[in-house]
Amino acid sequence: MNEEKKISKKKVLILAVVIGVLAFLAGSYFSEETTITDSLQQDDCNVLAFSIKGYLSTYLPSQPEGQEVDVSSSEDIVYGILRAQNDPDIKAVMLSIDSPGGDGVAGEEIARALKSLDKPSVAVIRGIGASAAYWAATGADKIYASKISDVGGIGVTASYLNESNKNAKDGYTFVELSSAKYKDTGDPNKPLTQEEKEILLSDVRKAHNVFVKDVATNRGLELKAVESLANGLTYIGEDALKSGLIDEIGDITTATKYVEDQIGEKAEFCWY
Repeated sequence: MNEEKKISKKKVLILAVVIGVLAFLAGSYFSEETTITDSLQQDDCNVLAFSIKGYLSTYLPSQPEGQEVDVSSSEDIVYGILRAQNDPDIKAVMLSIDSPGGDGVAGEEIARALKSLDKPSVAVIRGIGASAAYWAATGADKIYASKISDVGGIGVTASYLNESNKNAKDGYTFVELSSAKYKDTGDPNKPLTQEEKEILLSDVRKAHNVFVKDVATNRGLELKAVESLANGLTYIGEDALKSGLIDEIGDITTATKYVEDQIGEKAEFCWY
């Protein structure tokens, strides 16, 4: 009987500890949510600014312990743009871009979110705004860049390293066990057949055409003009201006003045 009481007390103690831990975690979670929810009000800002740096992805991957991966996510930025749309205190949105690009879908998502925004938006390309990062910028009402910024990089790639020859030299053999004919297409451990290469290139070209059409539509340019620029190269700011890829030579200060002219008041930024 005493032993049963001891076990019972032990269970109660364990249960109390578990409840305490859960309560602490819940408190931390709701505290964090409250901080996120109230952050814009606490900052007392009227312009929500986003920084696109490094690789542009659709989501933020897990960060290795003790390391920082230079990645920006369309998931976060689009969510922030939606919040700006629904917050009457936010009068405009700014993108600060220094990215060579990344996932095409990520750039497309940000561009669409900006095009749907019924408040002024501006993008500033700093060192580089290329590929998916440039795609994102085209959704803004106005794009600024330095005279020597790298702008554009319109194109799509699915290139990868074929390791099949190296593996063969090392004595490895690729054993193909797939239920579908093309399931292993693009596996770096086996060479592509000509048929597979043509299939993948077809998809790359289709994605390229979507990119080009979006740039033409978002920038108000002739499709043929964008097609001639869509060779994968970036153009320095001065040349990008001549071709219509940006609107003006400028920086964050210039963009701030543009925002203030649009909203009719001093710009107070909070960085999302």
